[in-house]
Amino acid sequence: MKLAPALRARWDGLAARERSLVRCALVLVGAALLWWLGLAPALHTVRTAGAEHLALQARLEQMKALQAQALALRAQPRISYDDALRALRASVQAFGGRAQIGVAGERATVTFRGIPADALAQWLVQARLNARALPTDARLTRARGDPAGIANWDGSVVLALPSR
Repeated sequence: MKLAPALRARWDGLAARERSLVRCALVLVGAALLWWLGLAPALHTVRTAGAEHLALQARLEQMKALQAQALALRAQPRISYDDALRALRASVQAFGGRAQIGVAGERATVTFRGIPADALAQWLVQARLNARALPTDARLTRARGDPAGIANWDGSVVLALPSR
């Protein structure tokens, strides 16, 4: 409370020109605060809203496509364990000696050596669609020594087959 009388005395001690300069400085500081705290964030939101809307729309379309794919997969008729195993073995044979399959119960482990990344991705899609096999575990490492610079993978993928 003692600060106010001291400020008032200091204000009264200023010349008219100094008072007007202090008022101008206070108005300028107030306008800057109003801009930085009130208007600039709102203008930034208005400027970026269109791009964010387009990005969210693209994500929504992607989610709708994934939903349609999930519904299509769910609508597919169930296949037997034997048919699924036959389809999975046939898909692994396409890799020749670079892939081997081992089956234990309702789990199949496929071991790969030097498989190109795009071929592995396509195989996983085919295993999911044709054999209804779901990947449960994957341990893959990038293979060394590919002179063309194409990513090849070594490792194994464990798949869950349909129940018997």
